[in-house]
Amino acid sequence: MERLLFETKFVADDTGAIEALAWPFGTPDRVGDVIEKGAFADAKMPMPILFGHDMNDPLGAWTEATEAIDGLRLKGRLLVGEVRRADEVRSLVKAGAVRGISIGFVTRKAIARKGGGRTISQLELLEASLVTIPMHPGARVTSAKSAVRALEIAAAINRMAAAIRT
Repeated sequence: MERLLFETKFVADDTGAIEALAWPFGTPDRVGDVIEKGAFADAKMPMPILFGHDMNDPLGAWTEATEAIDGLRLKGRLLVGEVRRADEVRSLVKAGAVRGISIGFVTRKAIARKGGGRTISQLELLEASLVTIPMHPGARVTSAKSAVRALEIAAAINRMAAAIRT
């Protein structure tokens, strides 16, 4: 199994609902790999939500996978209130300490890219993990509602405070 790490946006609310941009299309990850739209077409759901690709640390399940224009989007649920580790990781997500997503897959079809890396056109998606440092700079949790909204509000307040001082 190959593992790719990348930063993603995700949100995990108090019910454990979580959304992520698991793989952005159109840009390479840190080792030069690009995954094409269509490569995730055979993704089977539900799929495990792991922490750091640890198969002994399941946190919940991804229940929806969509190849959107911008990339692979996942929706699922952390088992908050049911699995202690899921509660801990949700707290880390809400605090902004964990905001990356990394996918585990088996490559089925790829070609080498000039300058390094591969263009992957077919794969078997096995899992998507929450991670601290992702391989793809665009992969991130997009919805852990309270955390993302709090960060947006804090940024707006900081911008307004800076504007008032000048």
